[in-house]
Amino acid sequence: MENKIQRVLISVTDKKGIVDFAEKLSRFNVEILSTGGTAEQLKKAGIAVTDVSDYTGFPEMMDGRLKTLHPKIHGGILAVRTNPDHMSALEKHGIKTIDMVVINLYRVEDRVAREDCTLEEAVENIDIGGPAMLRAAAKNWPFVSVVTDPSDYDRIIGEMEKSGGAVSRTTKFTLAVKAFELTARYDGAIANYLGKISLDGSKAYFPNTLSLQFEKVQDLRYGENPHQRAAFYREGNSAVACVANARQIQGKELSYNNIMDSDAAWLAVSDFDCPAAVIMKHANPCGAATADKNLKDAYLKALETDPVSAFGGIVGFNRPVDADTAEELAKIFLEVIVAPGYEKEARDILATKKNVRLLEIPAGAAAGSPGLDYRRVVGGLLVQDRDTAVDDVRAAKVVTKRKPSEEEYQGLDFAWKLVKHVKSNAIVFASKDQLVGVGAGQMSRVDSVEIARMKAKLPTEGAVLASDAFFPFRDGIDTAARAGITAIVQPGGSIRDEEAIAAADEHGIAMVFTGRRHFRH
Repeated sequence: MENKIQRVLISVTDKKGIVDFAEKLSRFNVEILSTGGTAEQLKKAGIAVTDVSDYTGFPEMMDGRLKTLHPKIHGGILAVRTNPDHMSALEKHGIKTIDMVVINLYRVEDRVAREDCTLEEAVENIDIGGPAMLRAAAKNWPFVSVVTDPSDYDRIIGEMEKSGGAVSRTTKFTLAVKAFELTARYDGAIANYLGKISLDGSKAYFPNTLSLQFEKVQDLRYGENPHQRAAFYREGNSAVACVANARQIQGKELSYNNIMDSDAAWLAVSDFDCPAAVIMKHANPCGAATADKNLKDAYLKALETDPVSAFGGIVGFNRPVDADTAEELAKIFLEVIVAPGYEKEARDILATKKNVRLLEIPAGAAAGSPGLDYRRVVGGLLVQDRDTAVDDVRAAKVVTKRKPSEEEYQGLDFAWKLVKHVKSNAIVFASKDQLVGVGAGQMSRVDSVEIARMKAKLPTEGAVLASDAFFPFRDGIDTAARAGITAIVQPGGSIRDEEAIAAADEHGIAMVFTGRRHFRH
């Protein structure tokens, strides 16, 4: 039989629900120990509380730095109840067992995330006693319930009501794991922050060591291939509008490849301000378009790009899906639809396609919000900024005799937004609001141009071209000219730029240099 809760220590930063939780605990005749602001709040609510300083006989001091680091606290937490020597030591020194520890830590992660956070502020907000008690309680989990998350309060009270005041072994172990995960994240945030700082006032962009923590969302049936095991994890920031925080509202379980392509589709479509649709297949867009007002029009134009490749694809929208758009979506086989919402009529229509997964992106920060990208290599990790750069193609340098027309500028803007979401070497053919052809993932840039021309189902005559990096030779420009391309946007920077410019002038092609590359390996 599990030991009944007789004594609880409560000291929380997040006071959500704590008064109600303490009041329910008190119904089991438990003694509540507490400190500081938590004790004051519980007392104001009429709950009997013993101050930790009264219990230990030792006052809080050093601005609260020293209050729970005492043998009466840690002995009561750490004692193994089935060990006679431990229990004898408690009795000899007048130490009582503590059966539950309810603690939140100072939000040091929030503090150090601020640009104006000083070293002194960061250090002052490092909690010492809290993590020590959490680790002690989690270490002794068979006898101590360690509670770090207000969402667990109801579960704990429910178990105590059923058992007459005890918490189950299974729950205690689960709570202990959460406590160690919390202290690991907490220490990692401190190490990441301090690892960037020098006492001379300088600050590095990346820390000396990098501590990461991701929460498991789900186990996956398999990885990219059936012989690979896989799981899906997400970072802790639930406010970001991204696939990791999306809610699946319909369809089969997501696969590894579904998640990869859904993320790619959402990131690509989020770069457009007007209603847009992007169809992804194997991490490359095979269809993309925008419309002035109508999401259905954007989708149908995106589908026109390559209706064959769109079969079994992933579609991303940057607006809630309406009924008219849903009617069109239901006409072909799709793996996933990802959007910031679905109208009720659209949900009803898509419900007839039971296997298609519907992902609803939560309201929150823009998908292009800054962050880090991680790429695993054997024995190491590559870390870089996310490529969220936005370039105004109208501000790009015109390097040819002819300047792009207004319609060409619109096409160049569309193509330049899309090309950074294509695997390099990346080439995009486009009109002012529609993807025309894609050349992706080739070892030679001229081959990517040729593939974009070959893959195009729409007329390439009069289209524009975006290249994610410079043309090393003029052959790519010559090939584009044979396809009927009239304007090009590229970063520039090749030692043969003059050859490329001369080729463009020979063909009457307008060309601009942005000065920024967008490789995506």
